[in-house]
Amino acid sequence: MKKLILLLLLVCTGTTLSWAQGSKRVTVSGTVVDGDDKSPIAQATVQLLSLPDSTMAVGNVTNNNGVFSVAARPGKYVLKISFVGYLTQEKPLQLTAGKPSVNVGTVTLPTDDIMLGEAIVVAEAPQVTISEDTIGYNASAYRTPEGAMLEELVKKLPGAEVDEDGNIKINGKEVKKIMVDGKEFFGGDVKTGLKNLPVDMIDKLKTYDKQSDLARITGIDDGEEETVLDLTVKKGMNRGWFGNADLAYGTEDRYMARMMVNHFVDKTKFSLIGSANNVNDQGFSGGGGGPRWRRNNGLVATKTLGANFAAETSKLDIGGSARYNYRGADIISTNSSERFLQNGNSYSNSNSVNRNKNINFNANFRLEWKPDSMTNIIFRPNFSYGKTDNASGSESGTFNADPYSLVTNPNDFLNFDQMTDDPLEDIRVNATNDASLSKSKSVSTEATLQLNRKLNNRGRNITFRGRFSYGDNDNDQYSQSETRYYQIQSILGGDSILYRNQYVTTPTHNYNYSAQLTYSEPIARATFLQFRYQFQYKYSESDKTTFDMLSYPDWDINGPLPPGYETHPVDSLGKYAEYRYYNHDASVSLRFIREKYQLSAGMSFQPQHSTLSYKRGDYMIDTTRNVFNFAPNIDFRYRFSKVSQLQFMYRGRSSQPSMENLLPIVDNSNPLNVRVGNPGLKPAFTHSMRLFYNTYNAELQRGIVTHVNFSATQNSISNSTVYNEQTGGRITTPKNINGNWSAFGMFGFNTALKNKKFTINSFS
Repeated sequence: MKKLILLLLLVCTGTTLSWAQGSKRVTVSGTVVDGDDKSPIAQATVQLLSLPDSTMAVGNVTNNNGVFSVAARPGKYVLKISFVGYLTQEKPLQLTAGKPSVNVGTVTLPTDDIMLGEAIVVAEAPQVTISEDTIGYNASAYRTPEGAMLEELVKKLPGAEVDEDGNIKINGKEVKKIMVDGKEFFGGDVKTGLKNLPVDMIDKLKTYDKQSDLARITGIDDGEEETVLDLTVKKGMNRGWFGNADLAYGTEDRYMARMMVNHFVDKTKFSLIGSANNVNDQGFSGGGGGPRWRRNNGLVATKTLGANFAAETSKLDIGGSARYNYRGADIISTNSSERFLQNGNSYSNSNSVNRNKNINFNANFRLEWKPDSMTNIIFRPNFSYGKTDNASGSESGTFNADPYSLVTNPNDFLNFDQMTDDPLEDIRVNATNDASLSKSKSVSTEATLQLNRKLNNRGRNITFRGRFSYGDNDNDQYSQSETRYYQIQSILGGDSILYRNQYVTTPTHNYNYSAQLTYSEPIARATFLQFRYQFQYKYSESDKTTFDMLSYPDWDINGPLPPGYETHPVDSLGKYAEYRYYNHDASVSLRFIREKYQLSAGMSFQPQHSTLSYKRGDYMIDTTRNVFNFAPNIDFRYRFSKVSQLQFMYRGRSSQPSMENLLPIVDNSNPLNVRVGNPGLKPAFTHSMRLFYNTYNAELQRGIVTHVNFSATQNSISNSTVYNEQTGGRITTPKNINGNWSAFGMFGFNTALKNKKFTINSFS
């Protein structure tokens, strides 16, 4: 009996040990990398297949670092690792209980060339698409550096140009606004968009001529369309938070920092930007590529903070932005020039040092409300504040012969207070040393309200549009100058010298308002008669007072004004002007809308009345001017298909000379640049024509876009300049000239090659 019990205990113990040994698991780990660049592969599939039947025992995926870990019972297995676009790798494994963990090391997955080739063909996107007057670009078709901003992408678009000031031209047309998903970004400011929108968030771009609020709602073309660049955000970025930040520091205490934070939720968008740099970046944030050295650039430091928002519901669409910008510039300039004259050339040289500080704050808001299907209300207010402090010093000279023929660098001989021996004495005409300081503050506000009501569903509607603006500016200028005339003798027999120590104050303010009523009446099928009437009133007042400070020899432009300076005004250098302008604008046009074409033709009539009260020294005048202008306009569009159209446009525009240009007065505030009015000036009339054609073949990914612009101006108002050989100064007078015309033509062609992997773009 004892032997039987002992035998049973041994059997149970053996069974228990065997089960315990079989239940112990072995951990298998390793790392999966790309066969080309050895980068880790995330989310690769890892499987342990049992032998001999190759059934899956356990599986997992790699993490972001390409690392994996799986656990299985001891036995014979095959480790299988796979990922789309790579060749699958298999490795036999023998797992034993005596080794609780096995590290297979680094597993390299070779790329599957055939699969990658197929993926490229499937994902190939056309660079350019054209539909009617809209040109679209696929952002993914253009390579840009990691972290690049919109500016880098725009520079690569066919037919696009970005100049050093951040202005964009696409196919010869200047882009006036940048939009995101159809909404203005920071009021449409182009530079802000170029510098702050990252390429990574952009799916597509399109450029088109955006109609004004009035034309978009009523269909009445007011000629105020503007070319815009509209960006479509990638779907993955339409919900949630995203942003970027950069920070850089270099030698000579150079620094650059920028950040952008966005929160997008469907049709609600919020963006916050900030930047600071002293590497001559002129935009609203840092921006790579280093400084842009250009003429009169100097050393510029900027600081910016801004916020933008937009939201939309079925009835309400709102948006707005606020921006603060500081700009400080230190500029040192050295210039030399030659003026070609009939009686021998004139040569000028100058040195100047400027320090400028500017602070600006701008805020704008937009509201579009659709209380019902027949009513539309748009309200756009904005506000701006600016403050400027500028300090400058300069020395200049004019010569009647080339100064470089006598000295290596004539600019070393411009400060006559420091000269003991003058090698340029025989060819000097004049020389000026001056210093100035100016301070200004400005406030302006503007608001536009548009109310539209559809009276039926056939195109009858009526619209009211009102606009009001106000501006106020205070400008103070302090200057000290000494000008020597070497060709004119003084009463004592030496060179004539003109000293000026002045304080000039120029407060100005203006306001204007306008009221406009438009009406569209359907008179036949898809045929409309359209009327518009607008009344506009403008008022401006400027009161310039110049005080002579020569009676205060101890006064310095950086110091306070001395007591009693108010008793020394210089009447001949002061100016008071009060200007009132009344304009009536009535227009009528006929509009045809057909399946293949649209035609709009009309005429506008503009009776104008303006008054000017003007005083300068002893000259006083109250003058009135009545002018009647008229201007025709034609807009014809023929649509061959949805992606091919021809457009012809003609507009006539009359422009009047300013009231001050018509007054026979002499403005000698700058003794070397005197300006004289011309009472005989006539109005100028400009003829503008534009022909546009585009087409696109989606199957071949082939597009053509071309347009021609032509303008000619009758009685163009230009300036006539007369050089005074004795003083070296200039007298400028406005005059009418004929023969002013300009023409512009462009042709763009793009096509994908047969395999769609390469695209040819041409722009002329």
